[in-house]
Amino acid sequence: MLLKAAINGGRPSEGGLRVPQTVEQIALASRDAVRAGADVVHAHVRTADGGQTIRPEAVGAWVRATRELDPSIVIGTTTGLWTVESHAQRMEQLGAWPEGARPDFASVAFCEEGAAEAALLVLDLGMVLESAVWSMDDVPALLASPTLHRNVRVLIEPETEDAAEAVAQCREIAAVLRAEGVTAPILYHGFDDTVWPVVRAAIEDGCETRIGFEDGVLLPDGSPAADNGELVAAVRRIEAESRPMG
Repeated sequence: MLLKAAINGGRPSEGGLRVPQTVEQIALASRDAVRAGADVVHAHVRTADGGQTIRPEAVGAWVRATRELDPSIVIGTTTGLWTVESHAQRMEQLGAWPEGARPDFASVAFCEEGAAEAALLVLDLGMVLESAVWSMDDVPALLASPTLHRNVRVLIEPETEDAAEAVAQCREIAAVLRAEGVTAPILYHGFDDTVWPVVRAAIEDGCETRIGFEDGVLLPDGSPAADNGELVAAVRRIEAESRPMG
């Protein structure tokens, strides 16, 4: 099962939580997550005030720092509209990501304006594309996109805070995607209270999943995780325990 480490997102460092923020911290956390069992790493480049950015110089600095530390780590980032002022600015900044210092993959959320255009640009720049849907409302835009069958995976990210509802939404959306001919791997992931039920559902359903401080900060027993590596290792233990004996 492919496991992605989502190591920071926009989560703040507070209450003793050490969320990677500088490019050096992100690179080290990426290496540690892979050593703990992650296959790929998703990181958000952070600004000095804790914000998120896709500015070309910032993305380039992060990519170079990670590859200098360990060029074998497969890294990706967001193209989210919350990092910019408009879709036009997103396209401008994404299009200027420096050649030779671009991430391996980039995520596009199909709840956002201009998602299909952003997805095409990701591919035109030579990166691998993964597309995300947050609810059933986003599915028609994804199915209509010219990049539908060029995704390395499709992410299902339910926004509900109810764990049972989150699992049900993942399964409902996955069933619709499969019925519509989507053959790319499907990845489920939750947020805070829904993280571990959704991870377990992904393992049960033979899907990919992700874990990390972007999604949640607690281990399955409710205790705080010291770092992303602890969360990754916990997923791998659940996966191992779910395998049939013999």
